[in-house]
Amino acid sequence: MKFRSEFDIKKLQQSITHQHKLMLVGSCFTENIGDKLRKQKFNVYENPNGILFNPVSVSEAIINVVENKEYTKEDLFNYNEGWHSWQHHSRFSGINADEALSKINDTNKEANAFLKQADYILITLGSAWIYTLTENALNATKGTVAANNHKAPADWFDKRLLRVDQAILVLATMLDKLGAFNPNIKIIFTISPVRHLREGAINNNRSKAVLIQTVHDLLEKLDKLYYFPAYELVIDDLRDYRFFAEDLVHPNYYATQYVWEKFIDACMNDDTKKLMQEIAEINTAFNHKPFNAVSNQHKNFLETYYKKVKLLQEHNTHLDFSNELEYFKN
Repeated sequence: MKFRSEFDIKKLQQSITHQHKLMLVGSCFTENIGDKLRKQKFNVYENPNGILFNPVSVSEAIINVVENKEYTKEDLFNYNEGWHSWQHHSRFSGINADEALSKINDTNKEANAFLKQADYILITLGSAWIYTLTENALNATKGTVAANNHKAPADWFDKRLLRVDQAILVLATMLDKLGAFNPNIKIIFTISPVRHLREGAINNNRSKAVLIQTVHDLLEKLDKLYYFPAYELVIDDLRDYRFFAEDLVHPNYYATQYVWEKFIDACMNDDTKKLMQEIAEINTAFNHKPFNAVSNQHKNFLETYYKKVKLLQEHNTHLDFSNELEYFKN
């Protein structure tokens, strides 16, 4: 008897290697994958506007990076003893406007330079529900889509579900600008398996349906796009609350690890996988807590891994093992 509906995943045409630059934009699921990529020494730039969920905010963030937008105080609003941007996550907020603008503009400038040279961009969409600003909102044009509510009053927002044609339009506009800015970039789309139950179970499914239809309509039109089925792996393959955290919303460690392994299999070649295994062994040794730090056994352990890391660094000069070398040397 079968208890899971496993399915084949189309391979990425050009595999990701450690020589490539990857930008990741989108939901909190993006940050889970980004964290794993960083630990494996991939060159990653993640969420220059912070965590984003809807196609409008994701598209605006990428376009503003492409255009290297310079934000000013007029782009911010002061609320609850802080300065915030309607296009950014609250981690870019500041106690004064200068602090917020410094974080926003420095990051946007860095992201612009990185994206110009990036080989891949991984875009994870989380929800097709958008919250547009009303006339009650501070320092905003009515109808502007808020990327983050910054815990503002409910009457500052109107909620609506994007139609498929609207989502296609905003994403296609962004893809055109992105392609003109970096003609060599390859685009990977995913749909986040995180369930947006604050919208209700039915509305969550309506939202995911819009995103799935949108992305696949774009895939049919643009050959350079690739779809990785993170959503389907959790919802249709694993399909069990055992693979969700206690909130029954976020995939837990086991689900995220399963999706990560499937991502490696679909998007990495054998040489990259082998290098990742070596890096994983180094990471385990680096995080090892010795029982007796002055014992001969631990000194031999450090010496052994110092030699391993040094050899790995010599064969992979594009990677940075300076922290590991320093640790094992001392």
